[in-house]
Amino acid sequence: MVISEDAIELRRMVADARRSRKLVGCVPTMGALHDGHISLVERARAECDFVIVTLFVNPTQFGPKEDLQKYPRPFEADCDKCRAAGVDFLFCPTADSMYPAGYSTFVEVQGLTDQWEGAVRPGHFRGVTTVVAKLLNLTQPDKAFFGQKDFQQQAVIRRMCRDLDMPTEIITCPTLRDSDGLAMSSRNVYLSPAERTSGLSLSRALLLARDKVRSGETDLRAIRLALRAEMEQTPGVSVDYATIADPDSLMELTEIAPRMVALVAARVGATRLIDNMLIP
Repeated sequence: MVISEDAIELRRMVADARRSRKLVGCVPTMGALHDGHISLVERARAECDFVIVTLFVNPTQFGPKEDLQKYPRPFEADCDKCRAAGVDFLFCPTADSMYPAGYSTFVEVQGLTDQWEGAVRPGHFRGVTTVVAKLLNLTQPDKAFFGQKDFQQQAVIRRMCRDLDMPTEIITCPTLRDSDGLAMSSRNVYLSPAERTSGLSLSRALLLARDKVRSGETDLRAIRLALRAEMEQTPGVSVDYATIADPDSLMELTEIAPRMVALVAARVGATRLIDNMLIP
């Protein structure tokens, strides 16, 4: 596995792979890799011949009061996990190389970013779409792999690629959960044992919403209220949003549809957690 922050070396190796008619796959990450990330790498390894993982804690997607400085950065452990998963190239650029002095170009997707995460974290998605656009330009992959846990993020990136005619196919992979049901996240390391127990209210709420739909409940307002109540009655949980939306437009639904997604976000202690579940 090649480990490099050099964009020229990255492009040279991608060009070599293309000359050999290899499919190129990319898994963009911010590091602090867990089994959920590795499942994306394994999917990329299964579908592509040359696999790139990008490791970059992107400062432009963090708000002024968010956890940029304390975000976990276990670089050596991340390298070991990528090596074991069969990654070909680990690209780990510096902030100065990604955003050199005088940097002034940003990518925005309007509409999809106005609500949910976008409303709670103003400017967050501008940072996400800008860095992903740059990483896709640098890696030139046939396919890029993202997790379903960040549901709004993958929807926004998918729209960006469509609108800008980017040739990369966006692959969304299922959320991985720990044995207790908590969605895997790099931020889970911040949770105390008691907070982790409280955090399970997010997955419980999603299962409750799914089961209500399966049992024939058609009042989405009542389901949303139950979704929120399940979290709000849990000690230490402060709900940001709890809704059922269209998976493509992310608009809140008012009546049962063939495809729906339940979206939740809450602070558990000082840690912010998000989760979702597709409801057919």
